Amino acid sequence: MSKTLIAGAAGLQALAGADLGATPFRPLPFETIVAFANATGDQQWIHVDKARIAKESPFGAPIAHGYLTVSLIAGQFFEMLDLQGFKLVINYGCNKVRFPAPMKAESSWRMAMKLADVKPVGEWFEATFVATIELEGSAKPACVAECVYRFLPA
Repeated sequence: MSKTLIAGAAGLQALAGADLGATPFRPLPFETIVAFANATGDQQWIHVDKARIAKESPFGAPIAHGYLTVSLIAGQFFEMLDLQGFKLVINYGCNKVRFPAPMKAESSWRMAMKLADVKPVGEWFEATFVATIELEGSAKPACVAECVYRFLPA
């Protein structure tokens, strides 16, 4: 996968409205879900109890925590972009996050991203990206999030 080059503030502004592509599909191992449950203390059975899931879950498999799904965005953001001409880039937060479909253990997923808009904020530039966690073979994504990053030009 080739990265999208964003060369300084002018390059960032020039890409406003652009589709930035998608990562390759990769699996979500059950072990990742369990590790996230252990790290956060969220041991809800729909995520980690395979025996109970088999009997009671409408999803038929362990599902990722919503916050695990959102957290995948940050790493993929930097995998997709080649950021040049900035002193610093920070995750400023999310405006809106939705989970249209469950992300099941062992499913394959990828992230697609669009740069929605860019605006100056003091000496920084604030950019809103729409990140979509797509599930292979599913009409609905696992997550759609408006993620806000701030860029400090070099």
